[in-house]
Amino acid sequence: QLHLKESGGGLVLAGGSLRLSCLASERTFSSYAMGWFRQAPGKERDFVASINWSGTKTIYADSDSVKGRFTISRDNAMNTMYLQMNSLNSEDTGVYYCAALEVDSWSHWGQGTHVTVSS
Repeated sequence: QLHLKESGGGLVLAGGSLRLSCLASERTFSSYAMGWFRQAPGKERDFVASINWSGTKTIYADSDSVKGRFTISRDNAMNTMYLQMNSLNSEDTGVYYCAALEVDSWSHWGQGTHVTVSS
């Protein structure tokens, strides 16, 4: 059973950067497409970005809110996926989750890491 654990969240000033990590418990991590999601206070969880198993294809949310500022990547040798977030603003505040794509649905959700952007 694949278990995922996010880390790297915290309090950051507007305009700052954070790098989130998602550590997987199993070597099978390298066979999964992976994704980042976020849930702002009082809102539903939204897709942020995804990456295929080899790291050669990435997809970002259609919204201009993340494109050009966030970068998803992975290191299969380390069983870890990353989300580099730059130029953070208050709208990026929320809980960030990682998940693995199991056939056609996102599964194996982590418990999330909190990101708070202060202006």
